[in-house]
Amino acid sequence: MDVPGFGVYVHVPFCARRCDYCDFATWTDRGHLVGRYLAGVRTEVRAAVEAGTLRSVTSVFVGGGTPSLVPADDLMAVLAEVPLADGAEVTVECNPDDVTEDLLTRYRAGGVNRLSFGVQSMVGEVLVAIGRTHGPDAVERAVAAARATGFTTFNLDLIYGGAGESIDDWRRSLEGALALDPPHVSAYALTVEPGTPLAAHPERHPDDDDQASKYAVADELLGAAGLSWYEISNWSKPGHECRQNLLTWAGGEYLGLGCAAHSHVDGRRWWNLRTPERYLAAVEAGRPPEAAGERLDEAERRREGLMLALRTNGGVPVGALAPDDLAGPLASLLDVQGDRAVLTREGRMLANEVAVRLRLPEDQ
Repeated sequence: MDVPGFGVYVHVPFCARRCDYCDFATWTDRGHLVGRYLAGVRTEVRAAVEAGTLRSVTSVFVGGGTPSLVPADDLMAVLAEVPLADGAEVTVECNPDDVTEDLLTRYRAGGVNRLSFGVQSMVGEVLVAIGRTHGPDAVERAVAAARATGFTTFNLDLIYGGAGESIDDWRRSLEGALALDPPHVSAYALTVEPGTPLAAHPERHPDDDDQASKYAVADELLGAAGLSWYEISNWSKPGHECRQNLLTWAGGEYLGLGCAAHSHVDGRRWWNLRTPERYLAAVEAGRPPEAAGERLDEAERRREGLMLALRTNGGVPVGALAPDDLAGPLASLLDVQGDRAVLTREGRMLANEVAVRLRLPEDQ
């Protein structure tokens, strides 16, 4: 998948409440740092521009945390520092509870042209079970506000596999989301991350077979509604694919801004200091906020590129898999389309099984 361009990820680490499955770098008790933090990110942007690290940007994704929790004008002041290319995609993640027409009008004035709503479910009791504070009605209001303020593309972000969620619940959730006619839907299987409250309760952990069944339901319903998969967990109408997603899965370059943000430029990856306090101490002292980094050799980069490409509807070169694999154990997991091998629906559920068999030409 050839997706030219350069991306930026802006991390906003503030939340009103932390979900019990979340292991992201987010905090619920750092509200007093919001203004100082966003000023610090502006400083980091300016330093990157001056150093030549930050160039013409084709996509920006503001995530978190909860970006919609911070003052819109302060967040837009950060985006105003980013050198955008003509036609750049600029996405902000939003909690449905935070969305108002006034907020989205400020976003539009600041150059935001895409939204991603953290919906998770359209079934009230499921939202309560996974610790979300909004209800389906808040999602409906948020989508209406997006359309009223001129947004033509947005994403509904769903999650499946939580304790107590039945197949029927998941189907209702998808149908509720599709009733809003979204141009893009992301659907992620709930994962158990070490150290989270969810990890401490095995009785609430998701079941692999249950999640596989729910993935099949999602692919069936989303496909029937005109949304095609372009990456294992992402479906969209034609022309509404998330450019930042495409860049990431193509192994493209991006700069991460803010605490804990990751970057990938010129074959090198690095990540910023994790806590807001340590990040701000570095930025305000004029030091790079980098915590650590690594450089992959050419073979590692190519192998990683194959693994990323495998997750997309562009697939991988047929030569990246042994003929015996294509005709044998992987036959039901791959669809050979000319010189490319693309995951079938079953293959998408077992992508890791295929990924471990990928090989570079020199491995053949």
